[in-house]
Amino acid sequence: MLGIFLGLAVLMALAYLGWSIIWVAPIAAGVVALTGGLDLLEAYKDTYMGGFVAFAKDWFPVFMLGAIFGKLMEDTGMARSVAVALTKLIGTQRAILGVLVSAAVLTYGGVSLFVVVFAVYPLALSLFREANISRKLIPATVALGAFTFTMTALPGSPQIQNLIPMEYFQTDAMAAPVMGIIAAIIMGGGGYFYLRWREKKLVAQGEVFTEPKEKKEVEGPDQTPNFFLSLLPLLTVLLTLNLLEWDVVTALISGIVLIMLLNVTMYKKFIPSMNSGAGGSVIAIINTSAAVGFGTVVREVPGFANLTQLLMGIKGNPLISEAIAVNVLAGATGSASGGMGIALEALGSKYYEIAMNTGISPEAFHRVASLSSGGLDALPHNGAVLTLFAITGMTHKDSYKDIFVVAVLIPVISVAFVILLNTIGIL
Repeated sequence: MLGIFLGLAVLMALAYLGWSIIWVAPIAAGVVALTGGLDLLEAYKDTYMGGFVAFAKDWFPVFMLGAIFGKLMEDTGMARSVAVALTKLIGTQRAILGVLVSAAVLTYGGVSLFVVVFAVYPLALSLFREANISRKLIPATVALGAFTFTMTALPGSPQIQNLIPMEYFQTDAMAAPVMGIIAAIIMGGGGYFYLRWREKKLVAQGEVFTEPKEKKEVEGPDQTPNFFLSLLPLLTVLLTLNLLEWDVVTALISGIVLIMLLNVTMYKKFIPSMNSGAGGSVIAIINTSAAVGFGTVVREVPGFANLTQLLMGIKGNPLISEAIAVNVLAGATGSASGGMGIALEALGSKYYEIAMNTGISPEAFHRVASLSSGGLDALPHNGAVLTLFAITGMTHKDSYKDIFVVAVLIPVISVAFVILLNTIGIL
């Protein structure tokens, strides 16, 4: 079992240094294989690549179509249209709430987290300028709206972090809705009140809005489509996925087709946008598949039985051990989907078996896995966090402590709270 922890340490250390998990994961898996007594070449070619390919086979269509959907929303101006309308509705005096709601609506509608950052940042800059709020809070505000409750907690979310557990627990995207809504209230409400408190504290210290040195504004299209028309693709994906219970692939295709029909005059943008989205999805799916391949090797070494016994031996509700496993692995990989993929590939069948033999529903295991993936994943080496800093022109020193509170600390608290409610029989 020591070899498993050594492999995890290698994975975490190299990921933190900014090295790509695409080649770091096989190295970490090799450490696990060698210390576990497996043949190194066989462990890579058969075990590791077997897990890698199986995950890519199951999930590549969702990654690709989700990326294309988000890119079309961005390039047609629909994502910006939704964000602009919502921020105008909420008003400049509630700048933090406006940015938060805009990011949340786009993410819950199926738009990629990375696309949301590009779409919302120019509006955040404008609103924070008018409200005279320090730019230090922009990254945390966007992170709260895009990286937390809409990604993992709200039932029905088409984000991959809510979809991956479906395969392991035979559930759907609406799994454990009450548990998810309670967690979402804790994350969204707690994060918002924290950011308002930070805003007042910064103002008291004399820290207000300052112009970016490099004027790193992300320009949107000159004209944006009608707000209500721009909402339709987001609603289409949500409603077909959850109310009509279409497969997520079909739901995303319906959203893509509707975007193109509503923006037919922009047809020249369609091919470049789809090419760009599809190309970007390849890196995303390979990153997650690489992490899952690592989990497959972990599952094959003799020490895994001891690790399983250790996790399953945690006293109390088995949801606790699931939450710990997913959180730790998400933190190690710096990826919500990657960490959850490793944990469920290795332990998903065990937790499903527990669900079948106890009074805890598979839906609860689904929701806790999803919620836990959005906790320690947002450590400093997380790719979305690094992208957020690059776009906003902020640094870890400027803004990471606020991201830590809204995207790591409060989400972990929300998971602990809903597990407590489940333990005492309320959920």
